[in-house]
Amino acid sequence: MKKVIDFNPKEQQLAKVRAYTDSIELVIEQAAEAVPFLCRAFKYAPAELKHKILLLLGSFPKEEVAWTLYHIMTDLQESEEIRQAASVQLSVTASFLADPQPFVDKLISALQGVDPTAKRLAAFALGWEGNAQAAIPLIELLYDTDTEVQQTAVNALSNLRDDRILNLLLERLDHGPLDQKRAILYNLWRFYSRRQEVVAVYLKYLEHPDEDLRFDALVLLGPVVEAEAYIETYGRCLNDRSPRVRCLALEYLLAVDARCFGEITMKIKGLLSDPDHEVRRLATQCVNKINQSGRKHDRK
Repeated sequence: MKKVIDFNPKEQQLAKVRAYTDSIELVIEQAAEAVPFLCRAFKYAPAELKHKILLLLGSFPKEEVAWTLYHIMTDLQESEEIRQAASVQLSVTASFLADPQPFVDKLISALQGVDPTAKRLAAFALGWEGNAQAAIPLIELLYDTDTEVQQTAVNALSNLRDDRILNLLLERLDHGPLDQKRAILYNLWRFYSRRQEVVAVYLKYLEHPDEDLRFDALVLLGPVVEAEAYIETYGRCLNDRSPRVRCLALEYLLAVDARCFGEITMKIKGLLSDPDHEVRRLATQCVNKINQSGRKHDRK
């Protein structure tokens, strides 16, 4: 009786997929074979490998890859998470193509549909630096009835890296709905050349009546300024009604030389009796820092 040898081509393909996803060096070395293979194998790959395949494909700015990513992004049989990941990779890949026009046309066309998910994915995929022709279609989405579509449009417009977009976003910051305001605040840092205007916006929103927006503004102010130059600003935040804002201001102050505190020292000490436990804890750390700084000064 002859021995039957099991042969499962799918298992062989899966092993090959795993070999590629475990070694970017192997994919680069065998790119001519590996990239088309991964494009074909994606549909049959298990869920845990699909994200890895997408990351690999996004590293190769080829038309074949871009079309594969587009078809994954628009495939209703795929999970929304996978479709979103494909959209992210497509925004990277298309930006490096010699001729991205066919993809720009397809994606702009998708913005005209009624499905919010499809519009959101297409909008994100259009958001790459220099893709100026996407600006007007994306601007129209700022007024979409779906809030997630609006927020994605803000992200995509910011990714265009066109400083002319800033004025429009600032207008929507004044008049748009709350969720859109938050999305805009979190994207203003991208406009590097207009940093002072951006800082001015964050400072203005530290006075906003909405607690979440005040907290967001303080979160975003930190990375774009030198803390020592904004001691008085953080001092004013110590009076904020929100414990979150008071805590964050204290955290920023903990990163500053206590000798810079000046007039806000008494405010910090006053927070030792704050009703919020976390505020009291951080205020205690600040006071300890003040005391240590004083002792060092006395020894000198």
